Amino acid sequence: MKALIATIFICAGIPAFSQEPDSSAYYFSKAMEEKESGRYLVASSLFEKVLFHDPANKTAYLQNGYTYLQMKMTDKAKASFTRLLELDPQNQDAIRQLTQLYFNYHQYELAIEMAGKCRDYAETDRILGMCYYKTEDYPMAEKHLAAALQKNPDDAEVAYTMGRNYLDMEAYTKAVPYYDKAVKLDETRNVWMYELGLLYYNLNNFKSAMSLFKMAAEKGYVQSNDFKENLGYASLYCGEYESGESLLLAVWQRKPGSKDILRDMAEIFYQQKQYDKSLSYCQKLMELDLKDGKALYQAGLCFQKKGQKDRGQQMCDKAIEMDPSLASLRRKKEMPGM
Repeated sequence: MKALIATIFICAGIPAFSQEPDSSAYYFSKAMEEKESGRYLVASSLFEKVLFHDPANKTAYLQNGYTYLQMKMTDKAKASFTRLLELDPQNQDAIRQLTQLYFNYHQYELAIEMAGKCRDYAETDRILGMCYYKTEDYPMAEKHLAAALQKNPDDAEVAYTMGRNYLDMEAYTKAVPYYDKAVKLDETRNVWMYELGLLYYNLNNFKSAMSLFKMAAEKGYVQSNDFKENLGYASLYCGEYESGESLLLAVWQRKPGSKDILRDMAEIFYQQKQYDKSLSYCQKLMELDLKDGKALYQAGLCFQKKGQKDRGQQMCDKAIEMDPSLASLRRKKEMPGM
């Protein structure tokens, strides 16, 4: 009976046992065809079959990783490249892809470790510079960002990061040219414009600060209270008193309990020799608090500058009685050159 069944199979041309073709090579060939045709989902399933039959197939892991990247399935791509690296620890394709993936995942320490194994990868310095900045190793960030900019001077993101790096190092004058370069390379980044404006403001370059603040606003930067305050103060320092005053009073009306804006305006107008304006804000402060010795002292200084020295001196003396700490201001004013 068994011989009869075997004879029937042979006569019918049907193999007695189901034999797959050379499975690994067959599925790999089909997977590459599907990948090259852009049918990535089908290709990935075929690569998985290759790896089922040949778990040590390094080329299949690499190509499957690339396929997952095309589908933006980055977790699976990372798993494929990681497995390839386990099989071949010096595989540069896997190292480069994992370096980029760790960087994209904000796993900066792992990205730094992996980038150290890269050979002849154009992005190495860029990634290392960014990662070292994120991990607050500013000298190393400076080194690699400089190298990245030497390779590609038109990389706006690297230029900005170099500026931020110097900013966090409190090297403000070094930060400015890199911020300026970044803003010119990418005119859509309103945050960069605003930050550059703040840099100029802190360096007392109020004209440039005002220009950058306005540029940021034109590019859609949200005009919060802080933004309006900074633009308002910069405008006052630049002599644009009407627009600056309007901005600052609008902010003050939103938080009328705060005296800081009024006090700052009184001080800036005093510095700008706008003594009547300064006096008007000293008056507002004293209306809010009759015991505001600082406002009274500022008013006394204004009267002295206006030529009413006796009146101004009496006001300053009265202010010191109200707030003895103000006596230190008088000593500073009496020093030569103050």
